[in-house]
Amino acid sequence: MAGLDDRATERDRVSMSARMTRESPLRPGTSSGSSRRSRDRSPSLRCGWTTGTCASAAAKAAAIGLVTGEPPHWVDVAIPDGRRVAFPVVVMGAHRCGVRKDAGDDPDCTHGALVCADVTFASGRETIFVAGEGVGTVTKPGLGLPVGDPAINPVPRRMIRAAVGEVTDRPLRVEIFVPGGEEMATKTTNERLGIVGGISILGTTGIVRPFSTAAWRASVVKQIDVVAASGQDVVVLATGSRSDRAAQRLWPELPETCFVEVGDFTGVALRHAASKGIREVRWVGMVGKITKLAAGVTMTHFRRTRVDTGLLERVALECGCGSAVVESAGATETARHFFETCMAEGDTRPLRRLCEMACERLRDHVGGRVSVSVTMVDFEGAEVVASAGVG
Repeated sequence: MAGLDDRATERDRVSMSARMTRESPLRPGTSSGSSRRSRDRSPSLRCGWTTGTCASAAAKAAAIGLVTGEPPHWVDVAIPDGRRVAFPVVVMGAHRCGVRKDAGDDPDCTHGALVCADVTFASGRETIFVAGEGVGTVTKPGLGLPVGDPAINPVPRRMIRAAVGEVTDRPLRVEIFVPGGEEMATKTTNERLGIVGGISILGTTGIVRPFSTAAWRASVVKQIDVVAASGQDVVVLATGSRSDRAAQRLWPELPETCFVEVGDFTGVALRHAASKGIREVRWVGMVGKITKLAAGVTMTHFRRTRVDTGLLERVALECGCGSAVVESAGATETARHFFETCMAEGDTRPLRRLCEMACERLRDHVGGRVSVSVTMVDFEGAEVVASAGVG
């Protein structure tokens, strides 16, 4: 049982949190803090929030209700990158609250779901999680969660703990439930994965970005439209966030609108850039996708196409590499081992040759209408290891 000082501390913490939420300008779909550029650069596609973010907000609201007896009607929580977002709360009881999930312009079966939490004080020393109505339970190993645990993934668990920790230091029993979740789960692969009884509480960034095939493709096209409309004739295509950060470091003089996270849609982006009169495309990425581009594959999704290990071996032989590099080409089905062996042997010739081949294939893809360069960065996006076509 908490003493008077503990209760006073909790009241102070809740009061401060509630005051921050009232004074905050945040609303769903917006966040505090800033980054150099928004992660969704499309002017027409809207990001949303993961079930993990919604669960953390619902749990915090329920915890406030548990401590004060008055659940809030708005609550703000931190997402993994440190920014904060506020949500309206559906009050269902003194310590029972829900938050409606908005998946933005990439809706899935959980879009519009009410993600709820029932929070009570725990008898043990740690906060525990319970799967309520509509939240699945893990029945098979290999998912990163113990068998028998609720299907609440590790990042959402950390978010929930951090959110309720803003309210009280005491351990809590957090039951997450989603009315209708069991029916939603029939539209997922949960049963095949061994998750029964409902949906999973997911999310690694807290944000749902428009990354479905159709939405992401549309986003890439829209972003290139913006570049062309702004009078720029250079587009920098990066495959993901690490490559994008590397690209920004390489060409800080370019306007922010020129940088496009293209994902697997290099071919789509290149053709659209050519159709819009873009003069130059600078492509930045890692060895796996460059190997696919070198083989003439411009839709580089890992499930659709595999790395051509035979190509890696031929390139290594043509470059006169030692046996360690040549043998590494076919050691795995990914290009990473080949890359790491080249780096360990101090021989980047095959990596440079892959960049040259990728350049040639991309230029051919648009009939030479666009000047193309290819830059390979390491897996952290920290260093350039090879390039071709760069002036």
